[in-house]
Amino acid sequence: MYIKQSFTGLFCLLYDNILLVLTQKNLTDIDPWLEPHADAIEAREVYIASRKRALLGAKSVQDYAIGHLYFGLHKSKQGWVLREWAPNATKIVLVGDFNDWQELPEYVLKSVGDGVFEVTLPANALKHLQKYKLHVYWTGGEGYRIPAYATRVIQDEQSKGFDAQVWNPPTAYVWRHRGPKPAAEPLLIYEAHVGMSSEKPAVASYAYFTKNVLPRIKKAGYNTVQLMAIQEHPYYGSFGYHVSNFFAVSSRSGTPDDLKGLIDTAHGMGLAVILDIIHSHAVKNEAEGLARFDGTSTQYFHAGERGEHKAWDSKCFDYGKPQVAHFLLSNCRYWLDEYQFDGFRFDGVTSMLYTHHGLGKAFTDYGDYYGDDVDKDALVYLSLANDLIHAVKPHAVTVAEEMSAMPGLAGKPDIGGIGFDYRMSMGVPDLWIKTIKEKRDEEWDLQNLFHELTTHRTEEKVISYAESHDQALVGDKTIIFRLIDKQMYEHMQVDDGDLIVERGVALHKMIRLLTAATNGGGYLNFMGNEFGHPEWIDFPREGNNWSYHYARRQWSLADDKKLKYQWLGAFDAGMVGIISKLSATDFMPVMINQGDHVLSFMRSGCLFVFNFSPDESYTGYGVPVATGDYKVVLSTDSKIYGGQDRIDTEQIYRSQGAQDGQVLQLYLPARTAMALQAM
Repeated sequence: MYIKQSFTGLFCLLYDNILLVLTQKNLTDIDPWLEPHADAIEAREVYIASRKRALLGAKSVQDYAIGHLYFGLHKSKQGWVLREWAPNATKIVLVGDFNDWQELPEYVLKSVGDGVFEVTLPANALKHLQKYKLHVYWTGGEGYRIPAYATRVIQDEQSKGFDAQVWNPPTAYVWRHRGPKPAAEPLLIYEAHVGMSSEKPAVASYAYFTKNVLPRIKKAGYNTVQLMAIQEHPYYGSFGYHVSNFFAVSSRSGTPDDLKGLIDTAHGMGLAVILDIIHSHAVKNEAEGLARFDGTSTQYFHAGERGEHKAWDSKCFDYGKPQVAHFLLSNCRYWLDEYQFDGFRFDGVTSMLYTHHGLGKAFTDYGDYYGDDVDKDALVYLSLANDLIHAVKPHAVTVAEEMSAMPGLAGKPDIGGIGFDYRMSMGVPDLWIKTIKEKRDEEWDLQNLFHELTTHRTEEKVISYAESHDQALVGDKTIIFRLIDKQMYEHMQVDDGDLIVERGVALHKMIRLLTAATNGGGYLNFMGNEFGHPEWIDFPREGNNWSYHYARRQWSLADDKKLKYQWLGAFDAGMVGIISKLSATDFMPVMINQGDHVLSFMRSGCLFVFNFSPDESYTGYGVPVATGDYKVVLSTDSKIYGGQDRIDTEQIYRSQGAQDGQVLQLYLPARTAMALQAM
């Protein structure tokens, strides 16, 4: 009996393994067009797997990524210890206001091997809020440096220079709320910059954002907050994308505890919070950042031209160097553990993936993804980062800002993917810009629009968006500004019937609804764009006399009942409420009538109907639908959204038989859209 049972178990095991092999898919199974590159794909998978083994050894990725617990400044019961990796350094001295910035023998770091230096100090040697730096010497030179793992960095108001600061408050922050479970699809992201979130022409604080902006986000129906410009950056005008201190919270908006309070409060509201993390490049500054930290240009970065991102004027990481991978992976874990972030939006992934950084490449051929200009070590790092994040926090989400559409980037590892949960659908904003700029309203190609909005790789989920912060920056234009332009400044009163504004308000709603309703897993909106914020973003700089006038958000416009901004904000909230209930990725049935400028489709029992005609309204228009009764749950023509209330939102619509199936007979006013829910 024992033998029989063992044999049966073995047979079942063998059968299951064979079945797994027979049924498991890979990228070429999903996309047959990749078959000519099967060898390259396999070789890449082998390389990633081998490099992972070499880096991790016998450790798990979560046990490996703990550099922040070893390097940097730490206090224990025995006292203080500071460790730094600087393989080219000949001498390192800790200086600060605790020793009058003097180089004293007891503050000299000792070499402990492998380029690591260390100093131990008694418990009373350092105090909370004291400033410090490292004086690093190397053959032929020296310089003051901020420790690579510094968790608090502040700027001196007079000198404008930056120093590390001891952060050891008497009582540690006590978390009150756990992060929410992952939101049911779609992920509804509210992209926000804390510093410019106030109406005042100044840098807003984490506390201000917590008190005043989080309730707006919650009320608007979004389930996820994406925070920009959190990692410390010396130049405010970089929008947070030229990071100097990867483990430090930007001190312009407050303390580490203030940020923890923001995230904690968001969690209490049921909001997830993800960090816009910058691992694609680093600021070139030497005194504040990692550039020439130990006197060499290659400690963290590639040598020569490959180490320079000329378009961004920044430094490019060498992802193949074990110490760099360790640094960046530890950085991911630090933000998860210390600040309880619920995931990351990885900035500039295209730049990471290719030695040419995607500059001047159209990516029109699959061969572009498998050439010698792909940085395979970047793929290894990104794969490890996703492994780590999902191991440490299984509910965390990762989003790749990537425009080349590299196959498998947002695919699961078991099919040969890199492991991102989502990728940004970066072509959508460009599509809307091109349509608005180059085509008259009656020329809009609905077939092409729908195709572009709904097309993405089957193994991937995407975040759809009509515009992000990129389109709001000075030198570009938001959708509302492209539609209305200067009329915004004189004709946004509710009793002003300006035709340009009327068109702009109508299309603004329709564009956002179509983008959100066709999302491939998630939808993103940038702070203020939901109500058509009227001005661009321009941070203080010499060219604008260091003004904060355009680095703020005018919430009062959305709150003013005499202005039309309220309509756009109210519509966005209504739209998000509808979109939040969609989960299915299929679109059935779909109708596109280019001649009438009418588009309709169904998702998750919700029918969306758009009449983009600028001047034709239709009565009793037959729209294909699944059999059943329907009720209007959202109409761009509702008065509360600035419409004319021509669509009856109380009527129950019953499907009727037609030649090709069931239809609803609907009234479709010109330049309107509606959503009808199956009852």
